Amino acid sequence: MDTKNIIAAISLSAAVIILYGLFFAPEPQTLDQKKVLQEKNEVVQNSEAPSLEQNEEILKISREDALKEDKRIDFENENIKGTISLVGGIIDDLTFKKYTETLNGNDKIVLLHPKNIDNGYYIETGWATNSEVELPNSKSLWKIKGNNKLDPNNSIRMLWTNNEGIIFEKKISIDKQYLFTIDQKIINNSEKIYNFYPYGQIIRNSAPEVTNFYILHEGLLGVFDEQLVEKDYEDIEEKKYSISANNGWLGITDKYWISSLIPEKNKNFRADFDYKNKFKASFIETKAIEIGANENKSSQIKVVVAAKEVEVIDGYAESLNVNKFDLVIDWGWFYFLVKPLFFVIDYFFKITGNFGIAIILITLCIRIAFFPLANYSFRSMAKMKVLQPEMTRLKELHKDDKMKLQQEMMSLYKKEKVNPASGCLPILIQIPFFFAIYKMLFVTIEMRHQPFFGWIHDLSERDPTSIFNLFGLIPWDPPGFLLIGAWPILMGVTMYLQQKLNPTPPDPVQAKIFMFFPLFLTVILAPFPSGLVIYWTVNNLLTMAQQIVIMKKTTVKTV
Repeated sequence: MDTKNIIAAISLSAAVIILYGLFFAPEPQTLDQKKVLQEKNEVVQNSEAPSLEQNEEILKISREDALKEDKRIDFENENIKGTISLVGGIIDDLTFKKYTETLNGNDKIVLLHPKNIDNGYYIETGWATNSEVELPNSKSLWKIKGNNKLDPNNSIRMLWTNNEGIIFEKKISIDKQYLFTIDQKIINNSEKIYNFYPYGQIIRNSAPEVTNFYILHEGLLGVFDEQLVEKDYEDIEEKKYSISANNGWLGITDKYWISSLIPEKNKNFRADFDYKNKFKASFIETKAIEIGANENKSSQIKVVVAAKEVEVIDGYAESLNVNKFDLVIDWGWFYFLVKPLFFVIDYFFKITGNFGIAIILITLCIRIAFFPLANYSFRSMAKMKVLQPEMTRLKELHKDDKMKLQQEMMSLYKKEKVNPASGCLPILIQIPFFFAIYKMLFVTIEMRHQPFFGWIHDLSERDPTSIFNLFGLIPWDPPGFLLIGAWPILMGVTMYLQQKLNPTPPDPVQAKIFMFFPLFLTVILAPFPSGLVIYWTVNNLLTMAQQIVIMKKTTVKTV
């Protein structure tokens, strides 16, 4: 087999393996993990905790009208504002104060919505029981005692009393960022003994418009003890998922936003991801809390409804001691590479104040880190290019004797100390870093709406220009598939020039494929975030500079 074919096969195979691992491969389970999962499912099946079924009527009314229907308590801090409905005692109205829908727009991101409209999205906490006792539900009207506004300096207390004199109390506090702490108490003024089960649930009436890309999970997720579970909306529509754990968290995630529940630590709970006309991520403790006559008992639930800012999420993971809470950000299989790259680029951003410059600096750092290995590879490629006339001569001389040709070629490689396979190493090195950079830029909110220079006003979006209207000189808006901007074209040109520095494949068909490849990638990468295209372009320029220097210093002793 021709050496070039071997190199191409190795490169392609490596790329396929990496792509498969990044996008498609499921997380492997050890025998111990499978045994633990089986035991957990058995616990779920035998759980005596009651179900949390409630039916809510969906009304064809506006969000504004729905908010006016219930009595409400306002809350606000530095990052969020909204209201809590006293009907059901639920958090069903939340707006992010620092984030807008569009780059230059004024409309803020609204995440939570009242339960009785089409896109209802809300958080409910409470108690369930198997006993014959009246409990507050989603239609119960709670009363406020004391302060009637929630902020970091003031908590609120909500009370509801049943016909037997049992008082249900919720004390809700909020920090300066995105954390609600809900302390639930039951004061049993009756002469009976009851068993109650604390629960919490996040309910979304309909699935939002999602990215629909394998690199990002949007839907229901949680960590149960050590196991990360991610379920798409379609998965839950097809089949309910249940698991039992002693520690963990659960929630519903969008690309940049998360709604999550954190049960009390070291208390066994059953978690359910379910769909019955609406999506539900819920938990309920599986061991009942017994409350005797004239006793009171309490339970605490943490609620985090946040923009997925890395520093904030990591801060909650540490301060609340919540295992793997940082995985609300979808770092993916290359977690060990993606997250450190974020910290590096975030450091450069804080120094320079420009995310585009930070991307260029991290590209430079990656090139420096692999400089010795790249030098070795490029030196070998340069020698291969110088050796091409001699290789052509040998092929002509031994065109009828393949065995002799291979022997002469190997002798030539040995004499000139050339490793023909080393030329593919820079490509193999770049692939994991390319996808790690892409993943990091794609999933982190920090680059959202960040400008570069010139026409790039949002590095998380595609280059808005197009060659088909001469980059805005012609007054015509091309359709989306014709938006091939200046940066993608520059990337394609640098890739083409870089390819010219490499040895030409001896196979004419292979040579044409390689020549077409820059054009192919230009079209494919045009819709990608412009930050990623800038990274790839700068990387090409640095690679070419390194190759040119090495080629000028490379000579061979052919006769």
